Amino acid sequence: MVFVTARYDSHRYALINRWNPRNLDLVLDWVGPPPGSRILDVGCGRGHLVRALTERGFDAWGIDLNPNARELAGELNVRTMSAAALEFGDASFDAVVSFHAIEHIPPLEQAVLEVARVVKPGGKVLFVYPAEPIRGLYAIPTSVILHRTPFKAREVHVHRLSPSKVRALGKAAGLQELRHTFRPWPSPEYASLLERQNSMLVI
Repeated sequence: MVFVTARYDSHRYALINRWNPRNLDLVLDWVGPPPGSRILDVGCGRGHLVRALTERGFDAWGIDLNPNARELAGELNVRTMSAAALEFGDASFDAVVSFHAIEHIPPLEQAVLEVARVVKPGGKVLFVYPAEPIRGLYAIPTSVILHRTPFKAREVHVHRLSPSKVRALGKAAGLQELRHTFRPWPSPEYASLLERQNSMLVI
């Protein structure tokens, strides 16, 4: 399948990236990283979660495709990078988390393989993604920001995901689902927690 996708080089899009403290709560509750854990946030935006984790003593890193995100993140460990080509070594993170990013990634299977590659065996992976009844429905505001029209929302959210789809993607990459849930507020979303198995399945 060929996707027409959005360009994430918008300063305004990076600037309006909002901080949701519930995201930190979910990481601490579900992932439960020990003090000093090395954690990667995929699609980190301005690095709100990276900052919050760093302030709590974690070795937190973030990557985002939008080059403006790194500039706005300041001195945080935020790099401009594609999730489908992570520039980190194998098994270099204790956990990987991602909030509302995977639905934007056209080569999602490759991105999940990369996440599985960089997380240690036994490490946790947390994906949070929109519970859209129709693909692109919740991306209309972003479409207006990036394209000045609401009619390119499907170029922003290139996947409509569900826990069963994320479970299958994870299984193909050597990640086993531990739990998932539906969160209705502030915008309907799913959360899936997976664990890296001892050996990664290579497709």
